[in-house]
Amino acid sequence: MRPEMATALSALAVAAVTAVGGIVTAVIGRRQPRGQRRRDDFTVVTERMDREITRQGERIDELEADAEQDRARISAQDHAIRYLAGWARSLVGYMRIQQLEPPPPPQPVPDEVRPYLHDITS
Repeated sequence: MRPEMATALSALAVAAVTAVGGIVTAVIGRRQPRGQRRRDDFTVVTERMDREITRQGERIDELEADAEQDRARISAQDHAIRYLAGWARSLVGYMRIQQLEPPPPPQPVPDEVRPYLHDITS
């Protein structure tokens, strides 16, 4: 084998290896880089978490508005009960002034109610 032939064959081998390397690089280059999938997953998870946080914030606002309405309703009920209790006390006082005895309550006063009715003796 002559030296020119050996040089030509070695050049052909180098060209073949370079071509194969270029093809492999092109095929691999079309795929996503190694960490790109993780970055895309992180973006999706972050966006989903942001939506969930926003949704929960809206839900908290709704619950706070409901709680404010409940507080207003309970306050109105409290005033109504105090008014009725005061009215009942004044009626009992009037009956006693007239030397009449008011009727006993129709049932025993529940233990849960007793702390709120300070003037009952039974």
